[in-house]
Amino acid sequence: MARAMFEYTKTVLSKVSFDTNLFCKELEKALQRLLPYEIEELKIYIKSLILQNPELDKCLIYLKT
Repeated sequence: MARAMFEYTKTVLSKVSFDTNLFCKELEKALQRLLPYEIEELKIYIKSLILQNPELDKCLIYLKT
């Protein structure tokens, strides 16, 4: 079940990556839902998304990297 949530989160984040505010809101929700090891994997995924959409770097504050 948890793995399905992680995959769903990645799908949602990729679909809303066109809007920084919406992306940040979805990221906040994901951080509340996911397990700690999934959050670490999500950080890697988000960093790759930021390479494609540099405006999303504002949302890094939620990851506390």
